[in-house]
Amino acid sequence: MFFDTHAHLNAEQYNEDLQEVIDRALSEGISNIVVVGFDRPTIEKAMELTEKYDFIYASVGWHPVDAIDMTEDDLQWIEELSGHPKVVALGEMGLDYYWDKSPKEIQKEVFRKQIRLAKKVRLPIVIHNRDATADIVEILKEEGAGEVGGIMHCFSGSPEIANECVDMNFYISLGGPVTFKNAKKPKEVADVIPLEKLLIETDCPYLTPHPFRGKRNEPSYVKLVAEQIAEIKGLSVEEVAQATTENAKKLFGIN
Repeated sequence: MFFDTHAHLNAEQYNEDLQEVIDRALSEGISNIVVVGFDRPTIEKAMELTEKYDFIYASVGWHPVDAIDMTEDDLQWIEELSGHPKVVALGEMGLDYYWDKSPKEIQKEVFRKQIRLAKKVRLPIVIHNRDATADIVEILKEEGAGEVGGIMHCFSGSPEIANECVDMNFYISLGGPVTFKNAKKPKEVADVIPLEKLLIETDCPYLTPHPFRGKRNEPSYVKLVAEQIAEIKGLSVEEVAQATTENAKKLFGIN
């Protein structure tokens, strides 16, 4: 059984065939999915999906690209939702220096507020990082984020940074890029990081694994990520599936 720890089934790309996508996931042995909401509309849709499907859980937070739009009311709403039995994490949150919609200082402020909230409500956090590794690591340390830990989502950094994050009580989550032929770093990370600190994800509809790269991603493809990690580590796919599923359930507090 596979656990897709980061999916966006709340995205408009699934408006036409969501049930078929979910049926395919179940037929491929996907046992659980965490749907990630990162603004008002996507959080609302994530919560709807948790109500409809018993194997779907939600993570709720505010995306750094849209940090400039987040109000105190939004933060209060996220805090209220954090008490819902199927909300298992806060995020995705973090820093994104690729897009310039939200100034860096505002991104940092919103990131810090969400870490503090996570510590208050005792939930792990899901980290989005794009071109901002040094600042993210610094803020995680300064805010004592290791107290709740969480996930370095779709990790693309070096094995050294991955180890630093593991030392801060974070899991390293790998997605489609680990299957790309030219993706050196994710493969090195898959090799170096112990299986008990790894998670798998799709980040669907984005970052589709080989051989479907360029097409819409979906949870059933998380199996391809597990297969690649198994190959790199010299393990069976079953071993990777079992370990990463147990890791996810432990982190999210799912029995």
